[in-house]
Amino acid sequence: MSTVKRFPFYPVAMGLLLAGFLAYGWLFIQRTSIEVEGQRMHALFDDAMISMQFAKNFARGDGLVWNVGGERVEGFSNPLWVLVMTVVHLFPLDLTETSFYVKLISLACLFLNLIMVKGLAEHFSANRFVALGAVFLTGFYFPLNNWSLQGMEVGLQALLVSAALLLGLRAIQAGRFQPWVYVLFSLLVLLRMDGAAPALVVAAVFAFLDPAHRRQHIVGGLLAVFGTLLVLTLWRLSYYGDWLPNTYYLKLGSGSLVLRVSIGLRRLWDMVWSANWALFALPLALPLLDRSRKLWPLYAAMLVQVAYSVYVGGDAWEHVGGANRFIAVVMPLFFILFSLTMVNLTTLVIDAFKKKPAWLQPLAYAFLVLWFAISLMSFNTLLLVNGHHRWTLIGKPIFTESAERYAGMGIMLNHITEPEAVIAVVTAGNLPYFSERTSVDLLGKNDPVIAHTDARINSSLFFPGNYRPGHNKWDYAYSIGQLQPDVVAQLWDDTNEEAAPYLVNYEKYVINDIPYYLLKGSPYVRWDVLPQQ
Repeated sequence: MSTVKRFPFYPVAMGLLLAGFLAYGWLFIQRTSIEVEGQRMHALFDDAMISMQFAKNFARGDGLVWNVGGERVEGFSNPLWVLVMTVVHLFPLDLTETSFYVKLISLACLFLNLIMVKGLAEHFSANRFVALGAVFLTGFYFPLNNWSLQGMEVGLQALLVSAALLLGLRAIQAGRFQPWVYVLFSLLVLLRMDGAAPALVVAAVFAFLDPAHRRQHIVGGLLAVFGTLLVLTLWRLSYYGDWLPNTYYLKLGSGSLVLRVSIGLRRLWDMVWSANWALFALPLALPLLDRSRKLWPLYAAMLVQVAYSVYVGGDAWEHVGGANRFIAVVMPLFFILFSLTMVNLTTLVIDAFKKKPAWLQPLAYAFLVLWFAISLMSFNTLLLVNGHHRWTLIGKPIFTESAERYAGMGIMLNHITEPEAVIAVVTAGNLPYFSERTSVDLLGKNDPVIAHTDARINSSLFFPGNYRPGHNKWDYAYSIGQLQPDVVAQLWDDTNEEAAPYLVNYEKYVINDIPYYLLKGSPYVRWDVLPQQ
């Protein structure tokens, strides 16, 4: 099968793509800025702000804890990312500024990941349209950008996966063993424990493809995964006194495996169907067009990550559309396979003509460029509510409005309470971070009592119902009735009646159209600054 090996404008085209991504990423960060009390500031997606709360306390010397002086609970699942955030907090920055620099770090990770995508695409094909297509689709894929630039570890996770694959494939091609692959896999596991799945599977594929260094791949993979997990577990036992993070018990510690997997399958299908299932099916034809085994590591990494998403029942924010946090990590690999498929099909069509007119090849590749553009719009705009507004940044990216609301609530709570006050929250990131108050986590991410209770699930096979991992456990009798926080800042959706018996000693105040429940007579509420009701 012939390929177009020379494309004189390739360096310029690739340079423009990379520069365009940086401009888009910078604008994306500006569009996620928020305004609170007339001040322009930055905050992250609320789950990322939980990690920021741990990082803030750790940088200040108060320990890797959610509440200063409180019980040690591992309410995060991304240790390496928390350490990155800790470094940001070591600088003399205001709390309204720290999130901006985390976003910049994520932008750098996404940019470096594009360099890895470019390298992988060039490794698989001499046809430069493969690299251009893969970088174009990855660079402007909204879910990957949104999860990353809103503060989650997704960008770094994608970078580690892509870099490990590129280093490993190049080493195999050169006939040597590259130990840095397994250093990257170790960092991947340190970033998230579930990074063990792609690391192990890819290591196994490398061992199969590279018999001359099979033993090194096996030993490297086992050390990277189980060695890192052992160190993490020993540290966790010594620091938190538990074998697993609190988030494990919250999300996977109860409920039916069959129900969880069926919901994960349904959510995967919903994503594929809404983005045009035919586009997702295209790379399935690639093994018929390119039987090279060197593609196996990409397929392996992608499929195991998708399988993990199914296993955990998807994510809690599937309703926003697009790839969830787990699948977004390997979408760059999908786009490489997608681009390779489309270029191979285009080449197949060109080669089908025995006598090739001069206009055939330019026309075929013009159509290919148009197809990439249409595919990008399909991947982005069909997935989201007002998808074209979100993706083009005409409207604000998803989660920006909620970050503004929660950060504003945190700052308000700082104004109306004394430092000794205790507040009960549902969104456990922005409110504790900006209020700087001891908090009660009503949904249990930072409360082992709630995390070990049974989940409240109103779902059935393949029908998610109210199933949202990490958001299906609460006990107001304990969190409000027993702990008696000074302020109940939030209640979980549709649970007002359930909470009512435990709020009889609380007075409801509505501030900026947001209800707060204040413990009557609490000495830690600044009653004199409250607005008239």
